[in-house]
Amino acid sequence: MAAVIPELDRARRLVVKIGSALLVGPDGLRLEWLRALCDDIASARARGTDVVLVSSGAIALGRKVLELPAGPLRVEQSQAAAAVGQIRLARAYEEALAPHGVKTAQLLMTLDDTTDRRRYLNSRATMQTLLGMGVVPIVNENDTVATDEIRFGDNDRLAAQIAVTCGADQLLLLSDVDGLYTANPKTDPDARHLPVVEAITAEIEAMGGDPVSGLSKGGMKTKLMAARTAVAGGCAMAIAEGSVLNPLSAVARGARVTWFLPDTDPQAARKRWIAAMKPKGEITVDAGAAQALGQGKSLLPAGVTAVAGRFGRGDPVVVLDPRGARLASGLVRYSHAETRTIAGHRSDEIEALLGYPGRAALIHRDDMVL
Repeated sequence: MAAVIPELDRARRLVVKIGSALLVGPDGLRLEWLRALCDDIASARARGTDVVLVSSGAIALGRKVLELPAGPLRVEQSQAAAAVGQIRLARAYEEALAPHGVKTAQLLMTLDDTTDRRRYLNSRATMQTLLGMGVVPIVNENDTVATDEIRFGDNDRLAAQIAVTCGADQLLLLSDVDGLYTANPKTDPDARHLPVVEAITAEIEAMGGDPVSGLSKGGMKTKLMAARTAVAGGCAMAIAEGSVLNPLSAVARGARVTWFLPDTDPQAARKRWIAAMKPKGEITVDAGAAQALGQGKSLLPAGVTAVAGRFGRGDPVVVLDPRGARLASGLVRYSHAETRTIAGHRSDEIEALLGYPGRAALIHRDDMVL
């Protein structure tokens, strides 16, 4: 059966990664290009597509403002440049999207934010809330505090992590290359462009090269690493040459790209991931809650009759019916102590019981596998 190629203008949730070399030129921000990109983003939003941007450029922009020399920067210089550049970068996106009536938000993240379960859940909840409000989140690695030990190292990998975190079905890496080739096309005239990659094999990984731009850190190797993360999360990923005006429209019209195809969708991939986790506790529910779960609803504290085990927020737990049979597994939103405190109570009583407002659901349906 022939592979089904994704269509960018049919994406439900799209993450777009913008490389530094596309956004920042010799004279600073490429404002004409940025405005054209934002025209595309506004059009996507009008079609009903959620859009998340993962944008490089803060350090490149800040070093120009600070008149730092060309070449590698010391860590503290990079952090200073990022601090200066991030505020200008965020303002540029805000001003370019405002005429379209599109609101923006800035999220700065480090690798710790995706490996630490609590921070991951907080990041996911924030992005879901922003997207639900029609906001376009603009994400960047938090270069003002990141060091070599905690940084992603490139925004290709960050974009893939963000795509999985927010449940995107498509990820587009806008770069200075139009996709994956069998060899480096700059040095090998026999190099062939690959329009579709259905599986990331050892042979495909061997085709990765090194960075060619003085501004970007990521090469084809990091893009392949990003692709592996994205497709494992059920997200299709494309590599496209992004220097043209209106790059999203160009891809939608058939510009040459390489698509990496997942074997499942984001929701199914997430459910499979949750189901494979080792549970750290058990939550027993009454008959009414068991029936509600069977209808695809979230688990509320009111339906809980017993709690066993020691678990923290975001840990996997098993949900049992009144007879002790396994109903579901899921990621719990409260610790074992908090769960025992609110068990059997209505969601509107949580603040009085815990001393702070909490989430209404103990386990949200999106974090549960029946």
